[in-house]
Amino acid sequence: MPSERWAELALHPVRIRILRAVAAAQLTTRDLVELLPDIAQATLYRHLATLVKAGLLDVVEERKVRGAVERVYALPAHGATLDPAALATATAEDHARYFTAFVSSLLPEFSRYLARERIDFAADGVGYHQLVLQLTDAELGQFAADLNALVGPLLANEPGGGRIPRLLATILMPADQPAATSDKTPTAETVDNSGATKGDD
Repeated sequence: MPSERWAELALHPVRIRILRAVAAAQLTTRDLVELLPDIAQATLYRHLATLVKAGLLDVVEERKVRGAVERVYALPAHGATLDPAALATATAEDHARYFTAFVSSLLPEFSRYLARERIDFAADGVGYHQLVLQLTDAELGQFAADLNALVGPLLANEPGGGRIPRLLATILMPADQPAATSDKTPTAETVDNSGATKGDD
């Protein structure tokens, strides 16, 4: 499948939520309906069919339940993350669409959190902030390796055992360089009683 077609299919807000849910475990349609109650069932079924047809989801099992066939979905063995080749060859316009879809998918997630009966940012471990890190290319590479080493093992955690799904979204980009400043030390100007700055014509 062409990279741009793959991205257009995967980076739909509803499909992002489906893929994120299935990334944690193999799920039936009924499981997904319970996990994503705000998505109309007809809409959910339509997006599931689209993801399966595109090869972004696999049907790993089919069960007969009260005369109906219940499907069990899982991510393909190759995973369901945006192909690095698609990112490498994407245009600025492509990246604008991808990033907009990514950010848009976070807004409903945060809204659902805020709509809970009780929220506690500290206890729930919720936070959002920006940091500017001054890094050489080598330091950036080491940072990425250390982060992968920290997060990688946690991705294998199975649901249950008191675990709570926690969404971690990362954005890393170069920050604009600060504007150059003059080497001259600015001096304070004095004002005479007329209100004019000394040195004015």
